[in-house]
Amino acid sequence: MVNLPWQPAHPILTGRLALRPHRAGDLDDLLRYHSDPEVVRYIPWPVRTREQTEAALDSRTRQGAVTEEGQWLVLAIQLRDDVGLSEGGRVIGEVLLKFDSEADARGELGYAIARDAEGHGYATEAARAVLDLAFTGFGLHRVIARLDARNRASAALLERLGMRREALFIEDEHFKGEWTDTLVYALLEHEYRPEHIPEAG
Repeated sequence: MVNLPWQPAHPILTGRLALRPHRAGDLDDLLRYHSDPEVVRYIPWPVRTREQTEAALDSRTRQGAVTEEGQWLVLAIQLRDDVGLSEGGRVIGEVLLKFDSEADARGELGYAIARDAEGHGYATEAARAVLDLAFTGFGLHRVIARLDARNRASAALLERLGMRREALFIEDEHFKGEWTDTLVYALLEHEYRPEHIPEAG
């Protein structure tokens, strides 16, 4: 049974990270990667201006809890060393979990990380924490992830988390001006083994 509302105690702490709702002071940090063409290349956002990022942030400040099907839980990723700075700690990315279906107890995982924070396993660590929340906190049965098939780094991350590649859809989306293929990964609650998921990878 899915446990509603999804309103985790914040911050969610991992070995190196703190996951917490976004706040207005995160604007400059979000702009760093929301406006970066390399970061958003495979993400369904445009390269955003400051004004567009401000609008996106305004929405995110209200996505720290989920009360009904179709909503996204969106959490800022902050280095734990910065937690003591409360209003001043840098946000290096975000991790997302959609309440996709109540009847099927299904969620969808997503994430984005600033380019200068890539390669340290931070996205893996944040996604691991959200998978744990999905299965042990929210009572989901299944979590999926969808990605552009060209995004090899993201596919490798999902495989490190123990997720299984289930489908490849050929030219199923007209994405940013071209037809693209979509990969779908998934993990079931009874397959979830947190001890097998690395803190960083």
